[in-house]
Amino acid sequence: MKFPDYPLDFAIPKVMGILNLTPDSFFDGGKYILIEKIMERVEQMLLEGADIIDAGACSSRPGAIDIGAEEEIKRLLPVIKELKASFPHLILSVDTYHSMVAKKAIECGANLINDISGGSIDEQMFDVIAEKGTPYVLMHMKGRPQNMQLQATYDDLVTEMYDYFVKKIESLHQKGVNKIIIDPGFGFGKSTEHNFILLENLGIFKTLPYPLLVGISRKSMISKTLDVKTEHALNGTTVANTIALMKGADILRVHDVKEAKEAIQMVEMLKKASPTTNKKQNANP
Repeated sequence: MKFPDYPLDFAIPKVMGILNLTPDSFFDGGKYILIEKIMERVEQMLLEGADIIDAGACSSRPGAIDIGAEEEIKRLLPVIKELKASFPHLILSVDTYHSMVAKKAIECGANLINDISGGSIDEQMFDVIAEKGTPYVLMHMKGRPQNMQLQATYDDLVTEMYDYFVKKIESLHQKGVNKIIIDPGFGFGKSTEHNFILLENLGIFKTLPYPLLVGISRKSMISKTLDVKTEHALNGTTVANTIALMKGADILRVHDVKEAKEAIQMVEMLKKASPTTNKKQNANP
């Protein structure tokens, strides 16, 4: 699948590298505040093969405080300008649920808007996306980061989520928006058990006619399951990403780009193993 006028297609899955411009994100908050560190980090991710950089200036971890659109813009816009000047071909995503931030970011050079709220927090978001014609990551989340884990109750998780996406896509279509990426929102208003049910049933969302983004990187579903700290959750992340790829993920949103690219290479090689080749190998052990 390829969006018109968008420089990426998804014949081979892509990697979205996470750039946290916040002091309080759950994994690497506070590491990339100074512009020199930010530029070094982006250069590293690009050298490791990142296809998209996803910059966020407001933490969305459970219980995170909404800093407000003005503070978010203050943190974000100078970075966008610097990145676009230094890396002219960079495909830059901006992680925000504020329509004003999205508008300013697009005007400053952002190529993609990644909205964890699916337009539920700021009702003007869909209008901005429609006006600008920018590709849009539509994510599922119950509530807001401040209270989402208190709302992690479902009668039928997968069915309710699928219905949510159908309705949201219809709303976007009514505004003329069709450059959509689906994100099931692992960890956003979901328990560890919910997250694994979602991972198991990921293929259901491939029936929607849009690319599928998966963001599992170093999340608590991994650290809690393995009983490790977040900084030791890379191996579990790679396993989970590999499962997601085998179930149809088109984009992996990650902290660790090199390992995600390697997972994609391995799964793509597996896809190339034809039934005919397998039969020959079985016949000649």
